[in-house]
Amino acid sequence: MGERIAALIFDFDGLIIDTEGPDYESWQELFREFGSILPLDVWEDCIGRESGFFDPLDYLEKQIGRAVERDAIAARRRQRYHDLVAHQPVCPGVQDYINEGKRLGLKLAVASSAPRAWVEGHLSRRALLDQFDCIKCTSDGIRPKPNPDLFRATAERLGIGVDCAIVLEDAPNGILAAKRAGMFCVAVPNSVTRRLAMHGADLRLNSLADIPLSQLLAEAGRLRQETKTIDSPTRNRDS
Repeated sequence: MGERIAALIFDFDGLIIDTEGPDYESWQELFREFGSILPLDVWEDCIGRESGFFDPLDYLEKQIGRAVERDAIAARRRQRYHDLVAHQPVCPGVQDYINEGKRLGLKLAVASSAPRAWVEGHLSRRALLDQFDCIKCTSDGIRPKPNPDLFRATAERLGIGVDCAIVLEDAPNGILAAKRAGMFCVAVPNSVTRRLAMHGADLRLNSLADIPLSQLLAEAGRLRQETKTIDSPTRNRDS
């Protein structure tokens, strides 16, 4: 792992904008209306995956023992979710990392399991869309996280090796995808995922505002060198 870092790859949901908190909150509000709850340990496995991996309404019906008016409820929940997301700011430190990354000559990308229209729409509304050299989504025909294909396709599009990127992720499925792709991964949990274990991450921050990008790059370089040293074959003592 001695290659120079040439790119930052951002997750979108929960990393650039905290959409994960509003998503879970809107479902929790709905479940409470029916006298039920949606436990985090049930919800967490779908975080970072493509839409449709988990059906909360199916889970709700099983909990309350009866069918619900799915279309009306789903539409109302979706509107509540969009209203909550609309008021979410760009997460702390994201703009600083974009600015500093550009100053340092790094390539910037987004790799998301969400549809492209969702990602680009929110980035555009926050004047961030033109800041990235590449955006890869599952709507490009790429398998979602925790499969590593999104990260590999992003590296290929940027023209770099997987060893030359740092991935910024907020959820276990994204971390798993990054590590499966062979990339250095920094966990930056959000309001929901900070309660989850971030197994496999090379480094964990509370926020991108914790440390400047230059300091993160230095720390990543140190950790990568340690890994390289550990993984190096031991020399034959008789040689």
